[in-house]
Amino acid sequence: MDKQKTEEFYRRLKEQLSENSSWPSKYLYKFIVPTDKEKIKSITDIFDNLGAVIESKQSKKGTYTSISITTIMENPDAVIEKYEKVGEVEGVISL
Repeated sequence: MDKQKTEEFYRRLKEQLSENSSWPSKYLYKFIVPTDKEKIKSITDIFDNLGAVIESKQSKKGTYTSISITTIMENPDAVIEKYEKVGEVEGVISL
């Protein structure tokens, strides 16, 4: 995604989160990543010390791993900050 589309996506997400949730709030992140221990660890480390519940499941062929992370976030900016950090991990798809 180019930078302008990314900025627009996050702007809309922040708007929706602000309108539809009261903060702090429980938030569910979902990612798909190529099955690679280092990449998975990089993602889970981003949510370290947040009391997050992290679940992962490999695809049938083991090529990809889905990661679901549920945690309490303080505000929409904090939610977006985590998406941006996870986006730095190569090959990650945010759902």
